[in-house]
Order: sequence, then structure tokens, then C-alpha cells
Amino acid sequence: MKKLVILTGAGMSAESGISTFRDAGGLWDKYPVEQVATPEGYAANPKLVTEFYNERRKQLLDVKPNRGHELVAEMEKYFDVTVITQNVDNLHERAGSSHVIHLHGELTKVTSSRQPNNPAYIKELKPEDYEVHIGDLAADGSQLRPFIVWFGESVPMIETAIDYAEQADIFLIIGTSLNVYPAAGLLNYVPSHVPVYLIDPKQVAITSGRRVHVIQKGASAGMEELKKILLES
Repeated sequence: MKKLVILTGAGMSAESGISTFRDAGGLWDKYPVEQVATPEGYAANPKLVTEFYNERRKQLLDVKPNRGHELVAEMEKYFDVTVITQNVDNLHERAGSSHVIHLHGELTKVTSSRQPNNPAYIKELKPEDYEVHIGDLAADGSQLRPFIVWFGESVPMIETAIDYAEQADIFLIIGTSLNVYPAAGLLNYVPSHVPVYLIDPKQVAITSGRRVHVIQKGASAGMEELKKILLES
């Protein structure tokens, strides 16, 4: 079975109604990134950051996977699929994708403030427990913090993602500006003979010199078109 490796960004979930961070009217317009997505912001005001992610989690209860997510999951019938996502939502999993690598953490999980990447302290929240409070502690006695990779923190899953990019038979990029590193650099690890597809309604600058087959559509319509291309080739 051919290995299909899919890198997804905010545009993947936009049709589900999840706010993108970078677009006009996106979350960064409402909250300065340094307040809610950096270790320094968390140290300065843990309550604000905790409440910001409580709101993000509640939003998950109101949204559903879109057709794009469902089509990504359906590709598992035809390919060995790995989804590498920059998104912290759980929509790929809810649509049925069985192998998802989260580069930037997971909104539905919390962890230790002291050792955020220690698996012993990472905990999945049930939907009825999405509200985290100051005073809720991890098993090591530190305040529970979102299991999110903030700006300025290392990206623990990037090495795993690189391994999959290097083994890809087909590489697909959906809904990411390719501006955020290290994720944007994954394309550099895809072997030169491997076909690369990009689905995005906006123009995306590809700086690597790669030949990329661009489908200038949203995630759902783009996946419909790509499915035809891949299954007919």
C-alpha cells in the first residue's frame, strides 16, 4: 500500500467553523500571541491563558468534522495514511483518521506545568471536564497547563514527522500557509521523485523549488478533486 502523508493546517478546520489564528478576524487579532501562546504569557497570567484554552475546548463541542476531514479519513481505504497536523483540535480523529501526529499539541489534553512533555503527566480531558481551573494539579503537584506547544517551545513530534515525510510515496499539504517552522520545513524531507499536492483556496508561496500540483480550493472541495486524481492515476 502506498504511503500517503498529509500535512494539515488551520485551513483544514476552517470549514468546520474553528477560528484560524492568522487570517483577518482570527484569534491573533483578539489576543496578542505573546499573552496566550508563549511560556512567558503563561507565567505572567496563568488564569487568562487557562481560560483562553477553556474557551477553545468549548468551541470543539459546537463544531463537527467537515467533508474534508471525512475524505482524509476515507483515504485509509486506499492508502497507508499518516496525518501530520499543526492543528490542536480533534477533528481528524473524530472523522475517523487512525494515525494522527499532532505537532503543536492537543487541545483536549492537559499536562504538568513543570514537565509538559512527560507522558506520565499528560491527561485526556472528557468533554464534561473541559473547564480547567487554577488549582487543578497534575500528578507531580504542578498546575495543569494546556498540552499545547507554545511559541518558543521545542516541537517534540517533529522528528517523528520527518521520518514519515522521508518515507512518503505521495505528499499532500492542506490549508497551511507554510509559514510556521519547523512544520513548514517538512517538504524539504520529502524525496524529490515523490508527487506533492497542495490544497488551499489562497495562493501559497512554495520556496523550495519543488514542483507542486496546486488545487486552489477549500479543504472539502479540494479533497473531492484530489481523490479523483489519486484513484484514477
